[in-house]
Amino acid sequence: MIHIVLYRPEKPQNTGNIMRTCVAINATLDIIGPISFSLNEKELLRAGMDYIESLKWNFYPNYEEYLKAYPNADTYYVTRYSNKVYSTFDFSNNIKDIFLMFGRESTGIPHDILRSHPDRLLRIPMVPEARSLNLSNSVAIVVYEVLRQQGFNNLSTAEAIKGEDFLINENKNEE
Repeated sequence: MIHIVLYRPEKPQNTGNIMRTCVAINATLDIIGPISFSLNEKELLRAGMDYIESLKWNFYPNYEEYLKAYPNADTYYVTRYSNKVYSTFDFSNNIKDIFLMFGRESTGIPHDILRSHPDRLLRIPMVPEARSLNLSNSVAIVVYEVLRQQGFNNLSTAEAIKGEDFLINENKNEE
């Protein structure tokens, strides 16, 4: 199971988008507080759409409570301060739980947490002048690398809702 861990997210729209991503890939969302918005805010619900009803998620009031819940978590920390690119890590084992932590939009993950896990820090490459990427985009980039390495285990790789041959049959149905 993949866990997306958000450390004190600040923007409900990003959190809603990440909720939608978690549902689409069957991941669990773990939110570490405190947070500055309500989990019932209109922007959060709009971004998450009706997917939120199927979301597996947990809220922890602080980092210490998160650690109590997952004392042996296999956590990786996404940060601009890493020298290791996210794609160099081996995430191919789809049996064990993988936790991917992302920090606040304004300040990231606290530096003391990062210093405690130097071998678990990973970076998304970007131009040297850039400080960061959008949080929900960063989540998607990294989690889809994990999924790719795991062969997109249990995810549909063809159109399942309208049918695999939808584009071929679309015009035939109109005739």
